[in-house]
Amino acid sequence: MLILFFRTLILYALVVIFMRISGKQQIGQLQPYELVVAIMIADLVAIPMQNKGIPLLSGIIPVLTLLVSQLFLSYLSMKSLRARAIICGTPTILVENGKILTSQLQKERYNINDLLEELRVKGYPNIADVEYAILETNGSLSVIPKSNKRPVTPQDLNLTPQYEGLPLPIIIDGRIMHQNMQKAGIDMEWLNEQLKMWKIQNVKEVLFASLDTNKVLTVYRKEG
Repeated sequence: MLILFFRTLILYALVVIFMRISGKQQIGQLQPYELVVAIMIADLVAIPMQNKGIPLLSGIIPVLTLLVSQLFLSYLSMKSLRARAIICGTPTILVENGKILTSQLQKERYNINDLLEELRVKGYPNIADVEYAILETNGSLSVIPKSNKRPVTPQDLNLTPQYEGLPLPIIIDGRIMHQNMQKAGIDMEWLNEQLKMWKIQNVKEVLFASLDTNKVLTVYRKEG
């Protein structure tokens, strides 16, 4: 049992390292060759994990081989547009200037129901509102609405909104993020003063607190 325990730990750690090195893409965003590798790895590690009669290296070597192969293909696709087109394919326009391209639908084996479903998911239940719909290489559908159907932006109204930037977490689950305080240019004296304004005596009472670019602290208390 102990041997199985450690074999499982080693193979699990190997797969976690593999996934970290491979990047942070979601399953739905994987390119076809990346999805194939993920499926193969699941099979390769499952067998030596369950059967201690199979040498551990029989699971490790194929996984490392797949890792090297995937990194090579990823490098190739980054460096060469031609290689990327061969390995990942190219985006396909399914709706162009408001017209459905049936030949492209057939080429991608994408029927009209699939198209309508994806458009509804994207928030466009009426296909007449769509100027372009593009099937990306990872299988997702990008939609560009007609200009009179897209949301109004501040630029349309000749407005210049104030810069918001990225709020910095200052307290998470009762723990102070000193590194973020340093980035924001605040000290403990300033933070304590702010917490007093929120009638908070102990930082442990805070679930989450963030600071925006205008140095406004927003605090969320723990329940109970």
